[in-house]
Amino acid sequence: MGKTALRDKILNFMRNDAYRPLTAEDLAEEMGLKGKELIDFWPILHELEAEALIIKTRYGKYGVPERMNLIVGRFHASGKGYGFVVPDNPEEPDIYITADAAMTAMHNDRVVARIHRRTPVHGKKREGEIIRIVERANHRIVGTFAASRHYGFVVPDDPRLGQDIFVPKGERNGAKDNAKVVVEITKWPERQRSAEGRIVEVLGQKGDPGIEILSIITKHNLPRSFPPEVERAAADAPAEISAAELAGRRDLRDLPIVTIDAEDAKDLDDAVHVERLSAGRYLLGVHIADVSYYVRENTPLDVEARRRGTSVYLVDRVLPMLPPRLSNGICSLNAGEDRLTLSVHMEIDAGGRIVRYEIFPSVIRVHTRLSYNIVRRILVDRDENLRRQYADLVDHLEEMARLCHILRERRMRRGAIDFDFPEIKVKLDEEGRPVELVKRVRSLAESIIEEFMLAANETVAEHLHRLGVPAVYRVHEEPDPEKMEKLNDLLHNFGQRLTSVDDIHPIALQKVLTRIAGRPEERIISTVMLRSLKQARYEAENLGHFGLAARYYTHFTSPIRRYPDLIVHRILRETFTTGELSAKRREKLAKMLPAVAQHSSERERAAAEAERETVDLKKVEYMARFVGDEFPGIISGVTAFGLFVELDNGVEGLVHVSSMDDDYYQFAEEQYALIGERSKRTYRLGDAVAVRVVRVNPADRTIDLAFAAEPWRGEADKAANDQGRKGNKVKGKTGNKRQSKSGGKAKAAAKPKNRLK
Repeated sequence: MGKTALRDKILNFMRNDAYRPLTAEDLAEEMGLKGKELIDFWPILHELEAEALIIKTRYGKYGVPERMNLIVGRFHASGKGYGFVVPDNPEEPDIYITADAAMTAMHNDRVVARIHRRTPVHGKKREGEIIRIVERANHRIVGTFAASRHYGFVVPDDPRLGQDIFVPKGERNGAKDNAKVVVEITKWPERQRSAEGRIVEVLGQKGDPGIEILSIITKHNLPRSFPPEVERAAADAPAEISAAELAGRRDLRDLPIVTIDAEDAKDLDDAVHVERLSAGRYLLGVHIADVSYYVRENTPLDVEARRRGTSVYLVDRVLPMLPPRLSNGICSLNAGEDRLTLSVHMEIDAGGRIVRYEIFPSVIRVHTRLSYNIVRRILVDRDENLRRQYADLVDHLEEMARLCHILRERRMRRGAIDFDFPEIKVKLDEEGRPVELVKRVRSLAESIIEEFMLAANETVAEHLHRLGVPAVYRVHEEPDPEKMEKLNDLLHNFGQRLTSVDDIHPIALQKVLTRIAGRPEERIISTVMLRSLKQARYEAENLGHFGLAARYYTHFTSPIRRYPDLIVHRILRETFTTGELSAKRREKLAKMLPAVAQHSSERERAAAEAERETVDLKKVEYMARFVGDEFPGIISGVTAFGLFVELDNGVEGLVHVSSMDDDYYQFAEEQYALIGERSKRTYRLGDAVAVRVVRVNPADRTIDLAFAAEPWRGEADKAANDQGRKGNKVKGKTGNKRQSKSGGKAKAAAKPKNRLK
């Protein structure tokens, strides 16, 4: 028996057969281990303990945490001391940890927590205490150096890390006061002592041009350049394909294939075409760059792509997963150039059902590159000049629009949840200064590509599942009943409700979104609903996709910028010849893919957070010119310390309760409101208000607001707003809503990324 099999055998025995904690000797004896198994048993037992998959008691006995009232997971700190342990098992709800019970855990550390209260009481989460730190997450921290004569401190940029890091005099590495630095932890914090570290990199002085974005990049461990061996491998990639490479590929170069993407996109990895068939049927062709042909397993390009996990699209730059020679060159489906692809041909009936499909290697030549803006103007605005310019494509695009509606209607019938948040794009000048905030709303053009990619992803996922080969899936599990209960409390304030919160189905949430469409509360409810759902992730097991109401789903359509897509391509290509994988290959993939899926999920989250932070930074910089100005807004978050207000341009700030000095205001959590003790004035989530920009702090990415001279709308306006809650449409500016979970000052809000898909 191999070590992996023995490891699984030990865990299965302890989870299912051992009725009590056992000493190592008793465990080996009860399992009947002998010979090589007994020799391998001891190091494997220590590995399992180090990973907290098993726990050693103070009496020297071993058990599994789930049977010992213990939870293993990541500590998500709040910045105020308290936090939550998010269990490794996604089916387990979070555990609330008070500041006194956090031990010395820092944000994102992997920990073991003992549960004090297993079931929620009066709406409060399960509570516990951290008893062990399994793995430290923050070996290097980005922050600002505060120097004194004999020592210094680094104040972390991330407030969730809490404590400053002490830096002895000899470990400053030339850093000056107020420098942005990277500090490496040399001693972890103890009960009465801060963490200690040495400065390993000086990024620049606080306030230098570009230093804040560089700090964000470094904080999230995003690579700034490619290693030399990767650059050499990229340089060896061909600039064009050869005739020999077409062997075994279907030639689709005569088809009217187009790309539809953002105007500034350079890494074009998907192209499409549609044909009208008889009996109301369509043939949809989705053609994806065959990146796996150029990026072979375990080569320098592959190792680096796996490490990065994803391309990162920051406000002022792109950090690509693959070097530009591939991502913008031979892999990019540039118009008029022959490109190697993997194609999915789907025959779709009038009801949107895929009745037949093929997945095969191909070669294409994109007929025309189109942008979302051009397609929108042709199909929606019916721009006559553009319709004449693209006359040979107008009918083709209109067929795409019809098929898009058919596919979307089918998704809606089965219950898919469709959020439509506008995205805020920050336009910068040549020096990187923000000059404009542009709200980008999804149009028919974006919907066409989205529906076509969803169809391809579902088709490939079901194909892999039915083949029975190991693969990486995109999964989204059912929400926690506790979060659905809180969502239901909000819905009651607007005359809506969920009939059940324990066995929720996606169509129930979709119906709520349909009923509130166009109402003032639409953005608020949509945002809270999105935040009440679990985050989609990658998994080496098909667990279905709640948000899409799909039994099978994967990511296949973006292999230039997402590593899981590249893995899916690689597995597909291996099945083309025989339809099977060897037993040895299956075993290797089964062992490798869970770690690949987990790492890809982690890098996706880091990329999303970095993207959001850079947008937040530029939003705050943009608002610096408006200090003293007044704006209409919508209350997008209510806390005990104040009200988050979102302006029409998508920027969010905080009206601190201390500035509301006309009364004492009490936080009514279940009503999502602050209520004046004397006046009974009520500020609720979703209310329209007028605010003044008081203070802007780009370094902290915070905006302080205060109510305008006449913040109270008056009883007539209040009655109209309340009537709007009951169903009547009320005029009011709405924007992109975000309910903050952090304390203190507000951070400028980015688009709530729809990470469901």
